[in-house]
Amino acid sequence: MNSGAGRVLIMRHGEAAPGFPDPVRALTPRGEQEAGVMARWLAARIEQGELPLPALYASPYVRAQQTAQRLSDALDCPLQTLEFITPEDALSEVSDWLLAQPDGASVMLISHMPLVGSLAGLLVEGAPSQGIGFPTAAIAELEADVWAAGCAQLTRFTQPSQLL
Repeated sequence: MNSGAGRVLIMRHGEAAPGFPDPVRALTPRGEQEAGVMARWLAARIEQGELPLPALYASPYVRAQQTAQRLSDALDCPLQTLEFITPEDALSEVSDWLLAQPDGASVMLISHMPLVGSLAGLLVEGAPSQGIGFPTAAIAELEADVWAAGCAQLTRFTQPSQLL
């Protein structure tokens, strides 16, 4: 990674139960397991020096908060809530926020489809329509010097089934 480059990890929440209203849907036992597996995997990589400790940001929705709490506990770092990373939020607000982060920052966003796929598509391909399909609890790792459309590189994509 070059010196000025930042890193963004984009994670979809673990499997959630169906229900209404959408913001209060909780993780299923499988979703809890997925979040735990990914949290332990990230913690091991950070401990080995392979990955810098990211600042954690989650959607206010219950399933994203539950997923993020697993990461927060495993990484022993605080969790912050971003109100504008719910499923249907505007990508422009998220990309503006990313552009405002300090150079070289490492951040992790725990959010939902379609936002996670569209955001990854926008940053890597330059267009949200080229979005990436995210299984539950999958993590896309991106690097960029500037968080503008088409300027990021997808360096790794990992889903729980690869680790179980």
